[in-house]
Amino acid sequence: MKITDYFEKVKGQTLVSFEVLPPLKGGSMNDIFDTLDPLMEFKPPFIDVTYHREEYVYNKQTSGYYEKTAIRKRPGTVGICASIMHRYGIDAIPHLICGGFSVEETENALIDLNFLGINNVLALRGDARQFEDKFIPEPNGHKYAVDLVKQISEMNKGVYLDSNIEKGTPTDFCIGVAGYPEKHFEAPNFALDIQYLKQKIDAGASYIVTQMFFDNANFFRFRDACHKAGITVPIVPGLKPLTRKYQLTSIPRKFFINFPDELALEVQKTDDKNIRQLGIEWCITQCRELKQEGVPCLHFYTMGDSETTYKIVEKI
Repeated sequence: MKITDYFEKVKGQTLVSFEVLPPLKGGSMNDIFDTLDPLMEFKPPFIDVTYHREEYVYNKQTSGYYEKTAIRKRPGTVGICASIMHRYGIDAIPHLICGGFSVEETENALIDLNFLGINNVLALRGDARQFEDKFIPEPNGHKYAVDLVKQISEMNKGVYLDSNIEKGTPTDFCIGVAGYPEKHFEAPNFALDIQYLKQKIDAGASYIVTQMFFDNANFFRFRDACHKAGITVPIVPGLKPLTRKYQLTSIPRKFFINFPDELALEVQKTDDKNIRQLGIEWCITQCRELKQEGVPCLHFYTMGDSETTYKIVEKI
């Protein structure tokens, strides 16, 4: 079922969904099942599975030179989605990124997903590699998420890259895209970032999932700006509880988001062993307010921590 159909089916109610990371190379599907098994109590209609592009390491050779070697730290997104659908009988949403894929490889990945009966995707540009100061697309790959959305939308019309294909079978992907309540860090300003988001919706995206945030005021400002710009698709807030004191600096540095003053002060006053409980209580308060505002779904970035996520969801 399409994600938007779930929202329409229970209109006026708030669903919950979860996002998982593929295990590190050498890991097992049991890592995913251990995270998801306890959360199935809450009957999520879908699970997101992230995709991580290849990274590079530089290994020093006996000659003194460094050899650049490609590695894939978290392979298996498509296989994990298929396993989740088989085990739990619910939809799984693979993240599809621009980074590391040519347009031909993207098309082939979409064909494989279509054959597997996976008809929901989250279309993302993806991040720059660790050693790059800006995003560099693959040769003959997409530079922006909007171009990826356009390619998927064309396939939904039966249009493939090979012009010799006549009457190609249309796919039926429901396309999600990312939104940034505090703006994407590369956008010149908030207003222009909303315009970029509108372009993705106009290109064929059907719903939005936001970056994590800790201040609901930022989400409501973002939602209202989207509505003002003519964006009418469902907007799903993405949530992650604070669990460690060091995250007060690491999360803003990595995800370019801010902590509200009240939370930051409480974290500074709280000893390490009580930070997780503080984060749980803060996230519960966020969720309750978001539910009152009628959001279609609360989407939790589990990061492999089902226990913390469980404690939040059971209270809301």
